[in-house]
Amino acid sequence: MIRSFSKFLPALALSTGLAAPTALACTSLLVTKGASTDGSTFITYSADAHELYGELYYTPARRNAAGAMRDIIEWDTGKALGRIPEAPVTYSVVGNMNEHQLTISESTFTGRKELEGPSGIIDYGSLIYIALERAKTAREAIQVMTSLTAEHGYASTGESFSIADPKEAWILEMIGKGEGQKGSIWVARRLPDGYLSAHANQARIRQFPLKDPENTLYAPDVISFAREKGWFTGTDKDFSFADTYHPLDFEGARFAEARVWSIFRRAVPSLGLGVEYVNGSDPSKRLPLWVKLERKVSVQDVMALMRDHFEGTELDMTKDVGAGPYAVPYRWRPMTWDVDGKKYVHERAISTQQTGFSFVAQMRSWMPSPVGGVLWFGVDDTYTTVYTPMYAGIRRAPKNFAQGVASRGQFSWDSSFWVFNWVSNQAYSRWSDMIVDVRKTQGELEGQFLADQADIEKAALELYKTTPEQARSYLTDYSLQQGEKVHARWRRLGEQLLVKYIDGNVRDETGKVNHPRYPDSWYRHIAQDAGARLAIPAEKTPEPKPAPAPTPPVAEQKPTVAPPQ
Repeated sequence: MIRSFSKFLPALALSTGLAAPTALACTSLLVTKGASTDGSTFITYSADAHELYGELYYTPARRNAAGAMRDIIEWDTGKALGRIPEAPVTYSVVGNMNEHQLTISESTFTGRKELEGPSGIIDYGSLIYIALERAKTAREAIQVMTSLTAEHGYASTGESFSIADPKEAWILEMIGKGEGQKGSIWVARRLPDGYLSAHANQARIRQFPLKDPENTLYAPDVISFAREKGWFTGTDKDFSFADTYHPLDFEGARFAEARVWSIFRRAVPSLGLGVEYVNGSDPSKRLPLWVKLERKVSVQDVMALMRDHFEGTELDMTKDVGAGPYAVPYRWRPMTWDVDGKKYVHERAISTQQTGFSFVAQMRSWMPSPVGGVLWFGVDDTYTTVYTPMYAGIRRAPKNFAQGVASRGQFSWDSSFWVFNWVSNQAYSRWSDMIVDVRKTQGELEGQFLADQADIEKAALELYKTTPEQARSYLTDYSLQQGEKVHARWRRLGEQLLVKYIDGNVRDETGKVNHPRYPDSWYRHIAQDAGARLAIPAEKTPEPKPAPAPTPPVAEQKPTVAPPQ
């Protein structure tokens, strides 16, 4: 299946030596078990690309014959890159979580232009899905991924990977060695327990411990390679992976780090993170790699962190004139533009219209993996999606989420991707009104899933005690039913929105059609822009008619007496 990511957008020129900016395509956050309310580990992913069709990938477990080979198909383009030996045994994978609860996500940072076009056949997408099929833990996944690129070469640009299992969460950052060179440069760091981290298309690991293999792993030549290239001349302890292989610039701060900033500011408000770093006014106020939480987060909190348009900040996308009369927090591309010789930007928020799919992965160490792992999966925009529980042990994907139902260029009412896009694209036209209806239905569905979760898992655990396969069948049926339920309810929501808001009207609960005004602020914009043409002429007060000239008095006439005869 070709999963086409279009990752490049027009943007402001970058400094010499750096690659053209990516589409700033993905966002991921990580939460350690000590930072969650119930001891879960979480990672998230929003796969954002204008040509990505959102679907739930499913790969069954396999036993492979000796000498079996695996085709490497580039995830972005569908191009065949080569073949590698297959592992004797591979694990089942639903979306980006395998049957052992191991979960991997990513965001592309691209990095130095000199390091593009390396010699290799393993692209970043293949790294993710091969590791999920071959590894049980985050540490094993790092070993698989780095060994694959060492043996077969890396075929992509710079990537940040979130890698987590029920006990640990790691960030792995990797980049190739440039044209004609095999292998990769990389560093991986384990989050301290009780902490949260995030990345969003900007390399984030700077200095790192050189003698702490329990918490930090890295390529043997990660520093020496930079010295050979002349990119670093300091002492080893001062070496920064991010500053060397992906130096920060304005776009990196404004389009990428701004999303991390928005997660951190909401997760730990007491940090008082100002906007100076991300708006470019003070680049020295760099964000930490991770933050310690003062209040532990639940799965519902993590879902909320993935729904954001910078509301309540200087970057709030609902506030400027680009939001229109209905406070729409979306801007159509390109992200950079110029008028009258001056360049400007649109903000890039976590919630964005071009999301293909997203998820919140929940991993729990105290349960058997088929029950403990939940991939809360959604299609389209994170703000308007419904995160639906897909358990790690399921045997197939719901038909409306499944691969092959439709494509980015082929609409189908059987596809949840298209039904959710139908709803969100209606909402984009009258956001401040329609989002109330959307969030109400979203909350009802997700709220019911969360309310039912304990009972569903209690039943599954009882089955697992005697017949693990029966527990997997039970969870498969449950996940499929919820996927079908969400699909049907969302299509009905789209129908209701069309009836309620057709032609600019608003039909109330009694069926009465109303014609609400635009907000006064929007009328002021209209008046300022076209008031001279649209203004109703003031009625002229008719001038008073002049008073008639006074009639001269008539002289009193005396009666005439006839003369005597």
